[in-house]
Amino acid sequence: MERTLYDDDHQSFRETCESFLAKKVAPNIEQYIDDMSLPREFWLQAGELGLLGLEIPEELGGAGAQDFRFNAVWAEELSKVSAALGSCVGIHSDITAPYLVDLGTQEQKERWLPKVATGETLLAIGMTEPGGGSDLAALKTTAVRDGDEWVINGSKTFITNGFSADLVVTAVRTSPEKGAKGITLFGLEADDEGFSRGRKLDKVGQSESDTAELFFDAVRVGDDRVIGEVDRGFIYMMERLPQERLSCAVSNVAHAKQILAETIQYAKDRKAFGQSIGSFQWNKFLIAELVTSIEAAESYVDAAVAAHAEGRLTAIDAAKVKWWSSDVQNRVIDHCVQIHGGYGYMNEYRVARAWRDARVSRIWAGSNEIMKELIGRDLGL
Repeated sequence: MERTLYDDDHQSFRETCESFLAKKVAPNIEQYIDDMSLPREFWLQAGELGLLGLEIPEELGGAGAQDFRFNAVWAEELSKVSAALGSCVGIHSDITAPYLVDLGTQEQKERWLPKVATGETLLAIGMTEPGGGSDLAALKTTAVRDGDEWVINGSKTFITNGFSADLVVTAVRTSPEKGAKGITLFGLEADDEGFSRGRKLDKVGQSESDTAELFFDAVRVGDDRVIGEVDRGFIYMMERLPQERLSCAVSNVAHAKQILAETIQYAKDRKAFGQSIGSFQWNKFLIAELVTSIEAAESYVDAAVAAHAEGRLTAIDAAKVKWWSSDVQNRVIDHCVQIHGGYGYMNEYRVARAWRDARVSRIWAGSNEIMKELIGRDLGL
């Protein structure tokens, strides 16, 4: 089905993304996997092409696109090459940078955003804690006032870009008596005294993405590190979660669509019993179902992207598209593994890695169960 979401400017931008990824990134994926991270060279090259500052104003070194469809194009192309690429860049550009753009003081913006756009400053967001999971209101990391400074203690886990990040937008509890209304966002820099990281976490999939625990042992910062207003952090996070979930949805469908395309080619090339396995009725019918599922999911996600670009995407709609897209992604790729047979279980085949990489999408950005809980509440259930 023909897509109507993008115009000629978006397609031209897509060609830039495709060319960069094909020449500079795809040939190095194996090295990224071995290193369990993306090299700084990747970030600097992407920054040089203006791919990291789509939401950053031009006067601060960004593209100032003001059109989320460009973000979606970039996320799609990244996820075709590697789901982990979409995750890492999404955290940097689509999820963390907007906090600085929307909430930062002029001094903070001038201090951080130009280097965020060039890739010199890598971003991460510190929400999840070891005992909290999706329950952001139960944060235990604290910031206590001491004269003119804040003293921060606690830890975060499962932080994408955490091992390499130069700046982490971190959610901490500043007013314990206020519950969810007592959370504040701070910009913590990697060289702050008392800031440390654990090892790169050994994940089941998305090995290219560096994921780490972060530790804060009496980290002292001034008011110049507070992002937005004190005690309004939870509200800020809730306001920006829809874009995070939409970014996930875009990547989910693009990832599955690419793996399905490669599987269809495999089904044409692979012979058994004197004919291509794609010609067997079961496989033919299954592939027809999978293609239709992907196109339906893509249309749904495109509608959500269009709504968000126009400021109409609600938190509930974002929850719906997040869980649905990740469910379709996992179901489609699981079938792709089956079509590959024994080869689908071999790491040398991309479908096997994609199968592992996809599994986390039903967990992060709020588990699918949490998404359904939100939808159910909205229905008055």
